[in-house]
Amino acid sequence: MNITQNNNAQREIWLDWMRVSACFLVMATHSCEPFYLGGEGSLILTKTDAIWVSILNVLPRACVALFVFASSYLQFPLHYSTGEFFKKRAIRILPPFILWSIVYALAYGEPVQNFKDLLLNFNYTAGHLWFVYMLVGLYLIMPLLSPWAEKVGKRELQVYLGIWLFTTIIPLIRQWIGGAAPVIYGPSGIPNAAKYPLWGEASWNSYGVFYYLSGFVGYMLLGLYFRKFAGRLSWGRTLGIAIPAFLGGFAICCCGFLSGVWADSHGVFPVEGPVGLAAIWEGPWLNDTFGVALMTVAWVLLFRKIEKGGGFYDKILLPVSKASYGMYLCHMLLLGVVSAWLRTALGTGADGVLGIWTTPVQILATAILAFCGSTLFCVIVRRIPRAGKLIVG
Repeated sequence: MNITQNNNAQREIWLDWMRVSACFLVMATHSCEPFYLGGEGSLILTKTDAIWVSILNVLPRACVALFVFASSYLQFPLHYSTGEFFKKRAIRILPPFILWSIVYALAYGEPVQNFKDLLLNFNYTAGHLWFVYMLVGLYLIMPLLSPWAEKVGKRELQVYLGIWLFTTIIPLIRQWIGGAAPVIYGPSGIPNAAKYPLWGEASWNSYGVFYYLSGFVGYMLLGLYFRKFAGRLSWGRTLGIAIPAFLGGFAICCCGFLSGVWADSHGVFPVEGPVGLAAIWEGPWLNDTFGVALMTVAWVLLFRKIEKGGGFYDKILLPVSKASYGMYLCHMLLLGVVSAWLRTALGTGADGVLGIWTTPVQILATAILAFCGSTLFCVIVRRIPRAGKLIVG
């Protein structure tokens, strides 16, 4: 989503396919949110809605990890000096991010308060912008790790990836040991499930033994591994690894979400509560969890099998790939409008005009319309001389 290469003949074609697909998957996950977020903060109207959300929000859940993977694959280790790296990344990332942060601050809520909030964080009405902060954080450590990344051997990198993969199980361990964790609300009103302290963590210390090798740094290392050491696999070997990995990851995320919803609903719907309740339901499918890591590997293996370009790639997919950063930034403006319109037109839950199919149709239609609309807008805007790239990247 963040990287382009000047010479199309040298592009990694499969990464463009993966980037465009990941952009649609992001919109699919956001299209599910109205079906479990609402009311006091958390609201699922029916049992079938819970099942549809668990399926349609988990299937695309590796989307953000795929973006990080692509960025790492192309940028890590650094290909030029630290100063040049930061300059190139800042020019590419920051102007569109600042512009769209201002747009969201004006579009939703109280603009004066929104601009005050921007001094410390993104506006929570544009929660998807958290991604840019995370990405900048990874860019800050890439120069530090690049000398090691240049020299690291396959076995050594596998060990570090193994440690990171273990850290993706820690959220599940916390849930298993601690049960239903209490919810802590900070000044922002955004909840976080209280951590069950593990391996050096305490009320006065969050930096346990695995802290520095957890989170998105693992996907950065995964991109490095595939670039340096992962050979091309046959279709049989690819499917033999990718299908079990994806199904295993899907089962972990889907069952984890549903088990939380069933426990809180006691079999009675609608189930409703503060937004912290949804934060706990989401725990098994967060980006730093084992199921998402497995699905990410599966997606990468499948996309790597795309080797040829062609007319569709050159004329359609490549321009969309180059505009994908802007699509990510702006899509929520359109997605929210489309989602609200479809809910009004089709109704909600099993009482909707399509019965139990109302919810999946709304989710998929919202994602498709938001993707097509943001694609058209960003591809056209990006062609504006000079100003286009400042607007959409």
